[in-house]
Parts: sequence; structure tokens; C-alpha cells
Amino acid sequence: MSAVRLIRSQTLTEAVDYAYAATVRAPARVVWTAGACPLDGDGRTVAVGDYAGQAEQVMRNLRTALNDAGADLADVVKTTVYVASDRQEDLVAAWEVVRAHLGGHDAPSTLLGVAVLGYDDQLVEVEAVAVTG
Repeated sequence: MSAVRLIRSQTLTEAVDYAYAATVRAPARVVWTAGACPLDGDGRTVAVGDYAGQAEQVMRNLRTALNDAGADLADVVKTTVYVASDRQEDLVAAWEVVRAHLGGHDAPSTLLGVAVLGYDDQLVEVEAVAVTG
């Protein structure tokens, strides 16, 4: 049984594809991740110029980091998705990949357009907080 319980508001719109809040059953172990980046095993940025392609690598790297910490995507309480763009369609392209990886576990998330990210040619980064029971 997961320590995470996702909250869906009966008052706010249902036209969103994420939970509005989450609670955690105590005692629990919390995992904070660094921002997962679209880097391959050699530290090179993949899918240059491709928001969805970078988001795929980011989510694979995020899952690996979570697994190494004893958690998985189903344990995520919240994500923050950073997209280096001021165009909504670029943010949506990255978001659709993130949502696909999370599947039915629609944890609360924040999606942000930012001016620049840390690595050469980087367009997408995702950080997460996860909790295991």
C-alpha cells in the first residue's frame, strides 16, 4: 500500500490531469530528487531541439534516480517540470511525456517555462519528491 494519497477537489475544476494535493501516511521515508536532466550515460544532452525527446530521457533518468533511492514514480508526491521556452505548446509537449510516464498516478505538479537550463542544449528538467512507506 502506497504512503501517498492523491487528493482531487470536489470544488475545483475536473478539467486538469493531475491531483490538486497529496497527503502522506506517517511514518514515511521522503526522497527529494535533483532535477533530472536529458543526459545520456556519457553526460551528453540528447534529443537536441526536441522537447518531447528530452522529456523521455528526463523521465527515464528520474525513474532511475528514484529506483536507486528505493522509490518509483508511483511514490511521487509532487513534481516540478521546467521547460526552457516561452511557448505554451513546448511546455505541453514536455508535459504530455511526463504524464504518460506517471500513468494513472497523477501527482500534483507545477509546469514552468523558464529562460534557460543548466546544460548545453537542455530544454527540459523534472524534479520530484517521493515518499515510501
